[in-house]
Amino acid sequence: MSRAGRASPPGGGWRGGGTAVLLAHAVGTQALTFVLRPVMSYRAIELDVPTAWLGVLGAAFAIAPLALAIPAGHGADRYGERRMAVAGAVLFAAASVTFVVAGQSVAGLVLAGVLLGTGHLGCVIAQQALVANTTPRGGYDAAFGRYTFAASLGQAAGPGLIAAFGGGQAIPDTGGVFRWSCLLGVMLLALSAFLPSSPRRSAQDGGGEVGLRALLRLPGLGRALVTSCVVLAALDVTIVYLPALGAERGLASGTVGLLLVVRGVASMVSRFFLGRLSHAVGRRRLLVGSTTGAALGLLLVPLPSPLWVLAALLLVVGFGLGVGQPLTMSWLAEAAPPGLRGRAMSLRLVGNRTGQVLIPSAAGLVAAGLGAAGVLWVTALGLGCVSAAARGLPADRG
Repeated sequence: MSRAGRASPPGGGWRGGGTAVLLAHAVGTQALTFVLRPVMSYRAIELDVPTAWLGVLGAAFAIAPLALAIPAGHGADRYGERRMAVAGAVLFAAASVTFVVAGQSVAGLVLAGVLLGTGHLGCVIAQQALVANTTPRGGYDAAFGRYTFAASLGQAAGPGLIAAFGGGQAIPDTGGVFRWSCLLGVMLLALSAFLPSSPRRSAQDGGGEVGLRALLRLPGLGRALVTSCVVLAALDVTIVYLPALGAERGLASGTVGLLLVVRGVASMVSRFFLGRLSHAVGRRRLLVGSTTGAALGLLLVPLPSPLWVLAALLLVVGFGLGVGQPLTMSWLAEAAPPGLRGRAMSLRLVGNRTGQVLIPSAAGLVAAGLGAAGVLWVTALGLGCVSAAARGLPADRG
């Protein structure tokens, strides 16, 4: 890892007229995802789906994208980010319609979850490849910090919409949320049409298989991918099982939504200052420290505590989880050669999706015996393990 990656100037990163469109697209993508996924859990609760099945619904979000991530990255490299974003937005709209039309059954929820996950994949691959391909070397930490800050803004806004649809009730108006998501999907599609594309550049080793082999030889790749995978899975588990924990404790859905907002805002803060934080302490130390803090916070969340303590713990969890994703993106963007950065981001997403398939499904088995609290404790243990593994990442060279 070069010093450029560590010491990127706080204001470094991409510029241009398309920046506002890119950031708005990131906000819209995450807002739509983070309102639909918790509400999918609430609809499952309405249908009296067993708690163990919530993990299966969470895994549905990642099943198809797991197989499509590498082709999507190759498509972004070959055909451009805009086309990939348009395809993702179309699938987002299709998912919203499926929730409205077929969301009265578990099969319908699974189908909608698959469409939602695939649409999310297309949009985020396009966004991440665009940031990687248009950021000058030395500005990745700050650029991906701003990009993921916008994503966190969407993640915070999405659950906040739950409060507008019966937040004072244990179960919000899921049908109303699904109908409004159709409009949001159309708005995202319109934004996609205005998203810029970077100039196409060929990697020296060119072909897909050769390019992937070059990426897989990067030092520390395995540790970085596992860290990214577990951090994202921890975020997913929080989204899926915090509503279940709240229902067990009798918390109103609006309160749970606000707690998810607190987590999202904390992630926004950590990402907004990511360039400065990375410059001050280095990527590896920042990654290890933030992951450890998130693990400790998540370990304490299930314990009986006043609401303000729970909010404070989720503040710590959100801050810690907010750092892992942009740092691994920045590391990959800097290490990958031009023409392979879309595939580099897709390789990272393959690891993320693998975790999203396996970890929530395993969490469902834990929930069957220990409930939502047990799931959060096991997730905290996983974060502690990857925090220890991240110590073996290549050191920042000064």
